[in-house]
Amino acid sequence: MTGTGDETTRIARRLSDRIGPFRRTLLRTSRAVADLPDVPDAQIEVMRALSADPAGTAPSSLAARLGLARSTVSNLVSAMEQSGLVERRVVGGDGRRATVHLTPLATERLRTYDEAATAVLVDALARLSDDDRTALAAALPALERLHHEITPPPAR
Repeated sequence: MTGTGDETTRIARRLSDRIGPFRRTLLRTSRAVADLPDVPDAQIEVMRALSADPAGTAPSSLAARLGLARSTVSNLVSAMEQSGLVERRVVGGDGRRATVHLTPLATERLRTYDEAATAVLVDALARLSDDDRTALAAALPALERLHHEITPPPAR
């Protein structure tokens, strides 16, 4: 491996080591700031995916979009139904297909979480140097492209 390859490996490892803890800390801190119940990260991701499609989403489509097994999504949706965060609606006449929808409670919690997360980050960014804020802003497009590169294509 060349020097560039070694550097790429080092960057990849640092990103991997820091992204998960960063996301968990942001979730935990935002929940505390907004006094929200401890909704698991996976459920927040389901709510975020469902909020993008007000017409509802089939569980199989939700699984594909999130890159999760259908059984995992089924378990998440069941738990979220019991918590009043989602509802299933029967589609078609035979009753075998359903779509999943956010409840007003989930929509409000997601909005509250997003506002709290933004406030937490704004406060933290304000304590950083101008150079750090500039570097983070400059890195965002690259992080978005990196996210695209690691996202598997939809299953057919």
